[in-house]
Amino acid sequence: QVQLAESGGGLVQTGGSLRLSCDVFGIMFDITTMDWYRQAPGKERELVARITGRGSTATYADSVRGRFTISRDNTKNIIYLQMNSVKPGDSAVYYCAAGDYGPDYWGQGTQVTVSS
Repeated sequence: QVQLAESGGGLVQTGGSLRLSCDVFGIMFDITTMDWYRQAPGKERELVARITGRGSTATYADSVRGRFTISRDNTKNIIYLQMNSVKPGDSAVYYCAAGDYGPDYWGQGTQVTVSS
């Protein structure tokens, strides 16, 4: 059974940092592309960052490039999203997702709220 479990969300002040984690079970993790998405109230879900399995190539949305870092630990089946210099516009529910050609599996999400 495939499970993705996010953690690490919470309340953070503008300019602060937060690290999200996603534990992954039930897939061939080390070769699977993993994503972080987010969805704010009234907005569509958007791709924030992506990291490939082989080679661990990372790509980012323009809105977070230079502030967020996606990484993975293939020994622990975990992906991370390090969020630095956060802004109120980063407030959203953050989801991790797995799939090589778009997400096949989703986590339940973790809320991030940035106070001004």
